[in-house]
Amino acid sequence: MKAFLIDVAKCNGCHNCQISCKDEHCGTEWMPYAADQPMTGHFWCKVDEKVRGSVPVVRVSYTPLVCGHCDDAPCLAAAKDGAVYRRDDGLVVIDPAKAKGQRAIMDACPMGAVYWNEELDLPQKCTGCAHLLDDGWTEPRCVDSCPTGALSFGEEGELDLEGAEPLEALAGLGAHAWYKNLPKRFVAGCLVDFDSREVVVGAEAVLADESGAEVARMATDDFGDFLFDQVEPAAYTVRIASRELAADVREKDLNLGDIAWR
Repeated sequence: MKAFLIDVAKCNGCHNCQISCKDEHCGTEWMPYAADQPMTGHFWCKVDEKVRGSVPVVRVSYTPLVCGHCDDAPCLAAAKDGAVYRRDDGLVVIDPAKAKGQRAIMDACPMGAVYWNEELDLPQKCTGCAHLLDDGWTEPRCVDSCPTGALSFGEEGELDLEGAEPLEALAGLGAHAWYKNLPKRFVAGCLVDFDSREVVVGAEAVLADESGAEVARMATDDFGDFLFDQVEPAAYTVRIASRELAADVREKDLNLGDIAWR
């Protein structure tokens, strides 16, 4: 069974995967695998970019998104007359001849990975570059073009899936696109002694959950900063310099800003 493995921590947002997918499929039809992809509006491989936090603590996360080629693929269930089928290697492919007019195939995908080609009256998505695999390639163009090793492809049993998970939108569908280090939340701040106009180095900061139990601890660095990274979205308390500060990151990352030492 073929599968993708995407390590978000290795992605630097170069968009090579997204561009190479366009290069492979735009202006070229690979029948019977796929009709040509429109130049605009379709992203069979898409790098999702999110700006997190607030100045001066800002991070950008990049998450390459591809079709999950799910065991219980909703697009396959919504298709009529065999317009969506699963290959022996597990890849789920939309038949460009049989799928014309079947908008329900696009509507069925919970992550929006199926796009509608208005000109061709056709739903389209990632094929896993099945045409290349059948021609002797070992991986799709998106994986081949990744310079950091963030994208991997191969037999699912041979991939290092420890700690990997599917996207939340595909949970329970048996997706074969796995992700490591999906961005969670961070809580940051800077401890300052305003009397001496200096930052405080080496002070202990503790992150505690709503019950008061310790989740993590660290010392402020040479700039007086602390940052609890990759924490679950939840309501926390930060204990530092005999103070307790609420840190609710259920909706977004949080920078507590400058915190007075006294």
